[in-house]
Amino acid sequence: MRIWVFVAALLAAVGFSVAARAQDKAWVQVEAHPSQAEAIDRAEAYAAAFPDVTAYATRTGWIAIVLGPYAPAAAAGRLNDLKRENMIPADSYIVDGSAFGDVVWPVGGVAPAPAADVPVVQPEEPLAPVVVEEPDETPQQARASEAALSDDDRIALQRALAWYGFYQGALDGAFGKGTRGSMAAWQEANGFEATGILTARQRAVLVTNYQADQAEFGFQTITEAEAGIEITLPLSLVAFEGYEPPFVRFAEKDGSGVQIMLISEPGGAEALAGLYDILQTLAVVPAEGERSRSEDSFTINAGNAEVQSFAYAEQARGMVKGYLVVWKPADAERMARVLPALKASFRPVGSKALDPGLVPMEDAVRAGLLAGLEVRRPKLSRTGFFADPAGTVVTVAEAVAQCSRITLDHDTEAQVLTVDAAAGVAVLKPAVALAPPAVAALSAATPRAGTEIAVAGYSYEDKLPAPVLTFGAFEEARGLNGEAGIARLSAPVLPGDAGGPVIDPTGAVVGMLLPAGGPDGKALPAGVAFALSADSLDAVLTGAGITPALAPAGAGRASPDALNKAALGMTVLVSCWE
Repeated sequence: MRIWVFVAALLAAVGFSVAARAQDKAWVQVEAHPSQAEAIDRAEAYAAAFPDVTAYATRTGWIAIVLGPYAPAAAAGRLNDLKRENMIPADSYIVDGSAFGDVVWPVGGVAPAPAADVPVVQPEEPLAPVVVEEPDETPQQARASEAALSDDDRIALQRALAWYGFYQGALDGAFGKGTRGSMAAWQEANGFEATGILTARQRAVLVTNYQADQAEFGFQTITEAEAGIEITLPLSLVAFEGYEPPFVRFAEKDGSGVQIMLISEPGGAEALAGLYDILQTLAVVPAEGERSRSEDSFTINAGNAEVQSFAYAEQARGMVKGYLVVWKPADAERMARVLPALKASFRPVGSKALDPGLVPMEDAVRAGLLAGLEVRRPKLSRTGFFADPAGTVVTVAEAVAQCSRITLDHDTEAQVLTVDAAAGVAVLKPAVALAPPAVAALSAATPRAGTEIAVAGYSYEDKLPAPVLTFGAFEEARGLNGEAGIARLSAPVLPGDAGGPVIDPTGAVVGMLLPAGGPDGKALPAGVAFALSADSLDAVLTGAGITPALAPAGAGRASPDALNKAALGMTVLVSCWE
């Protein structure tokens, strides 16, 4: 097999225990050669591009060519930068220098001093990597060298395999069926023969890459006592910011673009379902992506061109716990190394959860205050009302213009059944059949001038969780220019009320509130509004194949409670999304 030659210490048949020990210095090894002349020649070639090249003799007789020394964390960053620029071989990696002997190059035996920040000099031509034929251990030889590993070395292998998602068992140093299977899977994923027995070289690659990841991301396992969560976090990318129940916030660090929020709140299946719905409203959780949900847990893997996020939560023992991770799509490769650590390490502990406080979560979200996160909002929201028992909704045409999606009451998707542009009416069909609390009953009679009316609507669009009633009077059964089918009202309505039902004292619907504005675009006095008549609504609905209910003739005045219940029960929020 043709391979890049690795550092001698990592090829030692006894394993990798020396390489696994933490040191205060680290080097990036780029090549190794058995010939001193060849090693010096290659070191001189690298020196044309890098100021910190050294060639060291090792105890195996090979000569390692390295860059450095650096602090361990800086070495990880330099390794990744140089690989990304294709300036060093693809399987260069970090060594701790414990196998180094005499300096072979520079001639004279003087190695470079540690450097905090060494600039990269782009060579005129990329250095040609040297490929050396070197046989790897046979499975028998690998098993023999494996037998010399210490318990700590064996556990380190299992930890590294678990880090990359290949091992799920206990970190006990016992190489049973599970460990062997994970070794074979790792070998196959990395282009090696899947024997289930790692050679000394393979063990060195696995552990060295693991150590590089740890140094780069600053992973630490923390126990968040207030939230009752244990998890491994990349503390080079995020830093603790504070508590905002139900979140423990870890904000981005040094412009990493990564946010992590631990989730903790009391509650069971109902609280879990509520949390799932709330997360859908956050701008950092795009509508696009996979969702998986059960009574006891959910997973959200969402993303678009601007943001990517992953959320997991579960409920048990009267508590809901989980986490939310947010990052930029350009960091997908880096996060592919971070997410497995979070997933594998997350564990609810103790019997404590964050106190959600006195403000219901839903209200906090509607106010845009949930943990300081921007709530994803529709571009426009108007009012509609149920026209039949199946949940068909009638609203104003402007509520559905140029929408990528339409929702009813935040959650239910809806499609446009028909739009009557002349009347300014849209009829919507929910994606799933609904059971409305109340259905509009159209009045067969035209109210007299001065009749009290109420308009049910979401005056403040999606900012309030329920509609309100605005009271006024029926002024005239025609428009300002004598238009038929339009009624003039006197009521202090707002733009969000458009599409709402206009209700008389009996509870019958006498019209639908139209958007503000007078004929010919003229500004109107405050309190002047217009509605499409019940007759016109009946015609539009009938044309769409909907048979609306009709209010009984001669009905008496409804009680305030009955009027309120009927008005608010038939009213629905219609939202248009980009």
